[in-house]
Amino acid sequence: MRPLGLALAIVLGATLVSSLVPSRAAAASAPSISKDERAKGMAAAPALISAAGADCQLADARFIGQNKDPKTKTTSDFYEVACTGNEGLIFDKSDDQPPSVFTCAETSVPQPNGKPNNLACILPGNLDPKAGLEPYIAKSGVACTPTKLRPIGHNAQLSVFEIACQNGQGFVLQTSSPPKRTEPAKMIPCIGIPEGANISCTLTTRESQLAMVDQLVAQSGKPCVVKDRRYIGAATATGDMYYEVACQDGKGYVLETTPNGGFKQAIDCAGAEGIGGGCTLTNAREAETAQAGLYSQLAAKAGFNCSVSKYAPLPANVAGKEVVELVCSNRPDGAIAMFPTTGTQAAEIYDCAHSELKGFRCAFTPPSAAYPKLTAELRAQGKTSCVVSNSRIVGIAADKGYIETACADGLPGYMIRYRLTPLTAEAAVPCSEASGIGGGCQLPGNSKRTG
Repeated sequence: MRPLGLALAIVLGATLVSSLVPSRAAAASAPSISKDERAKGMAAAPALISAAGADCQLADARFIGQNKDPKTKTTSDFYEVACTGNEGLIFDKSDDQPPSVFTCAETSVPQPNGKPNNLACILPGNLDPKAGLEPYIAKSGVACTPTKLRPIGHNAQLSVFEIACQNGQGFVLQTSSPPKRTEPAKMIPCIGIPEGANISCTLTTRESQLAMVDQLVAQSGKPCVVKDRRYIGAATATGDMYYEVACQDGKGYVLETTPNGGFKQAIDCAGAEGIGGGCTLTNAREAETAQAGLYSQLAAKAGFNCSVSKYAPLPANVAGKEVVELVCSNRPDGAIAMFPTTGTQAAEIYDCAHSELKGFRCAFTPPSAAYPKLTAELRAQGKTSCVVSNSRIVGIAADKGYIETACADGLPGYMIRYRLTPLTAEAAVPCSEASGIGGGCQLPGNSKRTG
């Protein structure tokens, strides 16, 4: 992930803050608020909120004090405002200029000398700045109960905060300046921010950030006891993030997430060479060999005798299933296999002539390798004179699917009708009678003889 590239600063300098003349002497502990301070704050707040374009339903306010700059002779009045369901704000109103706005999270930071900031928020509704940012966390779509908050700063467009979550994860929250609930909010995982970037995370460790990998493994359904884990990087175009996980049994996966950390898919290390250089925690070649052996056993158990020489996991979202294309060294026809990720159920195997009826197309094996199966299905329907020489997936309707076949003798072929669950050939309709099925037969040699 590229650095955020934001020039952010909290412009409340130590000189300005320390020279602020409060309307009363600052107390060592939480000071009380006088009626006059609250009345003056409530009177000024609506105009300040409007002038700053702030998203604030006024709940409470106070006048903090006044500051006169001895060099510029500028007079500044400071106000604290509490907003219903939103982050508290500090307004700096200088003469006839539009007010400057700071969040309570920013002004809660102590001065460089360690002393409390004279602009720290003290209104009851502003005592926990984390609570004011919860609507933005929720809007981002990230599940996070904030336990720590660090303001990073703001510029004219953006406000940026570091958030530590109860589950140990860390994020950089980015929203508008001043924060508006109507504007987008984005939570950037700390693990995706390069160390040494101009914006960094300090509230969480890399170890706690990587702990999320275990949660991703659980969501993936892969039988993996985590041995090691690492962050690989993020896709420039989409922001999707990638992690490698090594398992105790020698297997390994690359886990893909959304930019906000939501699980997308688990990719076997054998098929992940093109992602950030591939797996480094796992011996991919050894893992691939072991996995091929396992797939051979599972395929045989399902009645498909295949010595797996090559395989490719498919990015299919089938609950409780791992979808893999298989290439066999002992037979010409490969298949699409759906292996259960848990339990002892048998795999579902679909050869490359039929797999598209289940929504999967073979990339390594042509459908022609399975033509003998189509020929056998025709014979089972009493069509013994046709040796299949070509085929075409016609379509699917409800629980029915159709494959058009052409015959090697040049005579008209057939539409084979299938029940999809379980996948079974039900009938063979001559092309001369199939004009009402998906527009009729269209393969060379079939279309010109139908009508």
